[in-house]
Amino acid sequence: MQSFTTVSLKGLTSEHWNRTRFLPCRGSRAFFIYSRENAGSACRIEKFYDIMGLIAEKSTDGRLSSDNGPLSVGKEENSQMKATIGCPMKQLQCGGCPLLDVPYPEQLRRKQKTIESLFGRFCHPEPIIGMETPFHYRNKAIATFSSARGKLACGIYAAHTHHVVPVKDCLLQDSRINEIIGAALFSAAKCHLPAYDEDRGTGFLRHMVVRRGTSTGEISVTVVTPSEYFPASRNFVRSLLEKCPDVTTVVQNINPCHTSAVLGTEEKILFGSGFIRDRLCGNTFCISPRAFYQVNPSQTERLYQTALEFSGLTGKEQVIDAYCGIGTISLAAAKYAGDVLGMEINGDAVRDACWNARLNGCENVDFIRGDAGKLMTEMAKEGGKADLVFLDPPREGASRQFLVSLLRLAPSRIVYISCEPSTLARDSALLIKGGYEIRRVRPVDMFPHTQHIETVCLLVRCRKRQDGKL
Repeated sequence: MQSFTTVSLKGLTSEHWNRTRFLPCRGSRAFFIYSRENAGSACRIEKFYDIMGLIAEKSTDGRLSSDNGPLSVGKEENSQMKATIGCPMKQLQCGGCPLLDVPYPEQLRRKQKTIESLFGRFCHPEPIIGMETPFHYRNKAIATFSSARGKLACGIYAAHTHHVVPVKDCLLQDSRINEIIGAALFSAAKCHLPAYDEDRGTGFLRHMVVRRGTSTGEISVTVVTPSEYFPASRNFVRSLLEKCPDVTTVVQNINPCHTSAVLGTEEKILFGSGFIRDRLCGNTFCISPRAFYQVNPSQTERLYQTALEFSGLTGKEQVIDAYCGIGTISLAAAKYAGDVLGMEINGDAVRDACWNARLNGCENVDFIRGDAGKLMTEMAKEGGKADLVFLDPPREGASRQFLVSLLRLAPSRIVYISCEPSTLARDSALLIKGGYEIRRVRPVDMFPHTQHIETVCLLVRCRKRQDGKL
């Protein structure tokens, strides 16, 4: 058995909090785990924080296990699992569809089981919402350029490497996007544009990002380069448009940094307006190359409909949309709320959100740039209140400082949209300690054939903190 240390939530530093995850253990229970290298996969576990008085066992291979078997959602449970569809990229260690060999109903069952393990002690999680056709659902693709045997190629990184696997027809990406990538590769090769070599710092083409508005058919192609100078840019655009006249805009993104980030901060429009439009939940959105926009449009509709259902809006509420991005949730909620205030730290996203509000004629929505946690703390000090807060943070979840500010504001309801169940469980633990209880949980399968799970959680304030501390 592994030894444990019982600690309070207050004892966790910000650094620890960001690397802390809840993982399912012994049926419907959960515990805190902190790992220096990889909290999500529980590798090389450094410390356990047993804040719920539970005990877990560590197997000899370093993975945590419970009475229900391995914690990994994607690991096959028996040898009788048969492939649902073959993909030649899997033999090349593509890694984009780790669950492709698992029948889709079984994928949904496993994901449901994970959610029930994490949240079953708080409520009865509702059935996961799956897709009718779980292929070619992604409206965005990122391709990395490379040189293969002296020829220009592009594709995605093989799992856990920087080796680029050429991909011609990805089963997850929109079919038209696959064709656009092939056409852009042909045009780049025709113009003799070399791939960027990150080790030597030579070459030109780093990445390509293609987006397609599912409802409008508009397409953007963003070419990422290390410098502003783009030789033969007009010839490249002309060749691409000859093969793909439905491309709406072509943008050059300049990223000279030696980081894993795909996009840089500087852009240059080579053709068109620099953005595309798409419709979501009855609203039209302008989407620029660096804007966050959910990649599975049909499931995003179901995700946001679930969030609105959980919110219980009556048309009178004061609503805050933290991490609002370009305003997708804000504008969807505005139809059913009194007033909506979107908070976002990214200035470009705030600009896009304001434009989208005007585009859709939403007069009861405002957007403000700044850290949502600090903004809510100031609101609480000035006596401001909110009836409901939506939050849709990145995969690492909300910061502890943000959650503390949320408790100070004390909205009556919180709708938490999460793309990582383990951090949702971690954050919910602090909110529960602060006087909230989980009322409803519903998973949505936004990313079929992967381990990722999107979850909507409703928390309702049921009491005040007795000690005033966390």
